[in-house]
Amino acid sequence: MNPWPVQDAKAHFSELLDACVSEGPQVVTRRGAETAVLVPIAEWRRLCAAARPSLKALLLSDDGRAEIELPSRGKARRRAATAS
Repeated sequence: MNPWPVQDAKAHFSELLDACVSEGPQVVTRRGAETAVLVPIAEWRRLCAAARPSLKALLLSDDGRAEIELPSRGKARRRAATAS
């Protein structure tokens, strides 16, 4: 993976895009520091699918959140009603 300075990435975006498709992810640097990565769409979709779900997705899901044994209902005694 050959890093692309941001100036080169802007000036040669078609080449950057072609390299991404043929060689895989391409790193873009700014002032020598890695700043961004251009990835092929198939890789992006795979990464998104593998990502952990958001809190909203977890709360709205029908899946159980933990293996908790719940006590059976209907066996507790109720207090006797008292007249006041």
